[in-house]
Parts: sequence; C-alpha cells; structure tokens
Amino acid sequence: MNQLKISTRLAVAFAVMVLLLATLGAVSLVRSANQRTELKEVIDVRLQIIKSLGVLNDGVNEQAIQVRNLAIFTKESIVKSATSQISASAAEIDAQYKTLNELLVSDKGKELLTRMQQRRADFLKLRDQYLALLQQGQRDEGLKLLEEQLRPAQRAYMAAIDEQMEFQSLKTADAGARAEAAAAALQRDVLIAGALAIGIAIFLAVSIIRSITRPLAQAVEAADRVASGDLSGQIVVQSKDETGHLLSALQRMQQSLVNTVSTVRSNAEGVASASAQIASGNNDLSARTEQQASALEETAASMEELGSTVRQNADNARAANQLAVSASTVAVQGGDVVAEVVETMKGINASSNKIADIISVIDGIAFQTNILALNAAVEAARAGEQGRGFAVVAGEVRNLAGRSAEAAKEIKALITASVERVEQGTALVDKAGATMTEVVSAIRRVTDIMGEISAASSEQSAGVGQVGEAVTQMDQATQQNAALVEEMAAAASALNAQAGELVNAVAVFKLDASSTNSSYSQNRSTAAPARTPMAAPSYKAPARSTSLGSSAKSGSKPTASLAAPKASSAAPAAAAKAAAPSPAPAPKAGGSDDDWESF
Repeated sequence: MNQLKISTRLAVAFAVMVLLLATLGAVSLVRSANQRTELKEVIDVRLQIIKSLGVLNDGVNEQAIQVRNLAIFTKESIVKSATSQISASAAEIDAQYKTLNELLVSDKGKELLTRMQQRRADFLKLRDQYLALLQQGQRDEGLKLLEEQLRPAQRAYMAAIDEQMEFQSLKTADAGARAEAAAAALQRDVLIAGALAIGIAIFLAVSIIRSITRPLAQAVEAADRVASGDLSGQIVVQSKDETGHLLSALQRMQQSLVNTVSTVRSNAEGVASASAQIASGNNDLSARTEQQASALEETAASMEELGSTVRQNADNARAANQLAVSASTVAVQGGDVVAEVVETMKGINASSNKIADIISVIDGIAFQTNILALNAAVEAARAGEQGRGFAVVAGEVRNLAGRSAEAAKEIKALITASVERVEQGTALVDKAGATMTEVVSAIRRVTDIMGEISAASSEQSAGVGQVGEAVTQMDQATQQNAALVEEMAAAASALNAQAGELVNAVAVFKLDASSTNSSYSQNRSTAAPARTPMAAPSYKAPARSTSLGSSAKSGSKPTASLAAPKASSAAPAAAAKAAAPSPAPAPKAGGSDDDWESF
C-alpha cells in the first residue's frame, strides 16, 4: 500500500466504506422486505382467513339457533324474524366463502374448503327439508329430522370449519414465526455487517495513518538533523507516495546542502585571498582613476576653448549667410528689371516694324498721288485754257506728292536704321538678361553654400557643446568612480573579515569525508583562476582632434559627421556594456599592478 498515493489510498478506503455501507443497506432492505412480506401475509391473508372462518362459525351457530327457535316457537312474528335471520346469515356465509376462495392458495387449505362446502351442502339440504316440514305443519317430522340428521350435519359442518380454522391458525403461527425469524435475521445481518464495516474501517484507518505518520516522522527527524547541522545522515525512501516525494525532496535538499556547504567551505579561503588582492588592486585603481580625472579636466578646458572658437565661426557664418541672402535678393530684383527691359525693347522693335510698314503705305500713297497729279496735268493740257488752273493745282499736288515721297523715303531710312539698332539693343539686352540669370543662380548657390556652412557651424557648435558636456560628465563619473573604488577597497577589507567568519560558520556542519574531499578538490580547481587579476591596456593621455576644423574647410556637407555627437550622448554607457568582458579564465598569477586597471 506504500506504493500508492495518499489520495489513492484515501479514495480506496472511502470506496470500501461506501461499498460496506451499500452492502449493509442492501442486506437491510432485503431482510426488511422479507419481513414485510411475512407480516403482510399474516395481516392481509391469515388474519382475514381466520376472521372469515369466525364469521362462518358464527353464521352456522346463528342458523342452528334460529332453526331451534322455529322448532320451539310458533308465533308468526318470531317465525318471520328467525326466517329472515337465517336468510341474512346465509348471505353473509356466501360472502365469506367467496373471500376464502380468493385467499386460500395452499392445497390443504383448498381441500379443507372443499370439505367445508360439502358439509355445508349437506347441512343446507337438511335445513331446507326441515324448514319445508315446518311450513307444511309437520312439526314432529321436522323435530325428528332435526335431532336425527340436521344436528349431526351441523356438528360435521362445524367440525370441518374448526379443522380449517385450526389449520389456518397453524399457518398464521408459522407466518408469524417466519416474520420473527426475518426480523432476527435482519438484526443479525445488520450487526454482522456493521461489525465488519467497523473492523475494516479501523484497519484501513490504522494502515493509512501509519503509512503517513511514519514517513512524516522520518522527514521531521531528517529536517531536525539538518537543522542541527548534521548532514552526514542518510534518508531512505521506501514509498512512492507523497511522503516518499517529500523524503526524496529532503534527500535532494540535504545533498544540495552538502554540495553547497562543501563549496562554501572550500571557497571561503579563496574568497579571503581574492578579497585581499581586490583591495590592493582597488588602491592602484583609485590612484590611476585620479590621474584620469585630472586628464579629463584638462580635456574639458580644451573643449571649452574649442567651443568658443566654433561658436565665433558659427556667428560669422550666420552673418555671411545673411549678406549672401541680401545679395541674392538684390540680384533677383536686377534680373527682374532686365527681364522687363528685354520685354520693353521687344515692344519698341515691334512698334518700329509697324511704323516702317505705315511709312511704306504712305510712300505708296504719295507715288499714286504723283501719278494721279501727272494724269490730271495731262488732262488739263488737253483742256487748254479751261484747264490751266487745274493744271497749276495738279502741279502743286505733284510737288507735294514728290516731297511726301522724299520725306517718306527719309523717314523709312531712319526707321530702318532705328529698327536695326533696336534689334542690336534687344540682342544685347537678351545677353544681359542671360548674364543676370547666371549671376542670380550663382548668388543662390553661394547663398545655399553659406546656409550649409552656417548650419554646419551651428551643428559643430552644438556638437562641441555636447562633447564638452560628455567630457564633464566623464569627469564627474571618474570622480565618482574614484570614490567608489575607495569604497570597494573598504568593502574588500570587510569581505576578507567576513570570509573568515564564513569559514567559522560553515565549520558547524558535519559532512561525510568522501563528499568533503571530492567537493573540495573540484571547487579548488574551478575557483583558483578567479584570484588572478585581469589584464588591461595602459593609460594614454587624450590628444586634441582637428577633424572639426578640417570638415568645415572641405567641400562636402558636414551634417552627417557633426550630427553624430547628438546620437552619441548615450555612447559611454553603450560602449561600457559592449566593452565589458565576459567571464573568462584570467592569466597566470604573475601579472603586474597594471592588470587591475580594467577593473
């Protein structure tokens, strides 16, 4: 049973108890059912049969009495009363016979009932003959029949009824005995089943209690032994239940404590030696940290000077950028004026061309006017004296036409020369507009470059400021590291003292010699390399960088290189995490004091 779980054992115990209770209940139900059956037979059958037989007996006696009354009394009222009582008694007897026919099931009972019916038939036959003789007035014959035949038939009938009653009394007694036996069996079975259930329950309870308390007592004893510092005892696990799991856990705990105590005991001396070396290394590290702090102070001062220079350059770059923007604005305005002049010259050229066309039209008109004047003079000459005045007018018109033609030719020549000069001026203005466009484009490029230089100078100034802040923070961190190193030196000294106390404290535990030796040798082999300090590179003073100035002089955009300080504000922490070496075997114990610089 110790191989079963406690829950399984309890479940089995309760299942057995439930089974026993169910068996006890079933036995009680069966026995009580038998008892009820026997009692029902006694009450519903036997007592009813006896009652019916008693009614039959009373009826037969009643008929015998009334038959004698008829023989004694002759008064009509008495005769009628006796006759009616005989009829009523006969009807009641018939009803009782029907009941008996239904209730009697045994062979002997039916046989006795048949005999009763036969004796009754004989009695009724003689009774009817007797009554008939009395009705006929033959009283003497009736009395003779009564004495000689009817009384013996009545006795025989009564004897049959008594025999049936005696038999039924025996059957009733037998049924009562069976009911009493069923009650006794019920009581006996209940007592036996109850005693068996109690015995099994006690057995299961004792078994389960022992199977739980014994391992628990063993576990308590082991725990007390471990609490007192004795780890040399053995815990034996003999079961697979929860208590066995508990003992297994205690066994594993004791073994873990053995390993832990062995490890602590074997490493306590190493901790003491290592703490002394750590204290010495911390002192050296404190001195070198102070040197680094002074170097960082000098670097911070240099960074402040460089920051002021860069800020001055940024201010000059912003002023130059503003001038370049102003020049760009003036150049753009000049370009716009030149463009307007070009458009005006184009308009003048177009107007000159139109004037030339108009002068050509005027020249044509003058030519036609001259021809018309010539034709008018010819016609006036043909007219003679009548056309002399008209000829004079025609001559004048011809002179005016000639002068108009000469003037139109001169104007046309002037307009042509003006158009040529306007075309030359337009070409020169176009060249001036193209030149102004190139000048505006160049000034814009200069403005963009000056803007980039200004932005780069601003970013340089911000970057130098951030570098200065970073150096200041490094200086503060270095000062704090120096203080921490001093505290670590004090802590290492305290650790050395506590290691000695730890050795004394672990000495309380008692261990097996085999486990002590094996654990000590294993932990000595694994703990020895930890005593050697780690190597680190030697300290170098920081040098001033000129990359900021060179980047400003180069033609490339400095945005990317100068934006780096903004993102590198968290670089020291990330670099510290990335540079932190993972635990690895240290070099041999012969290193110098410089090995502690990377602590």
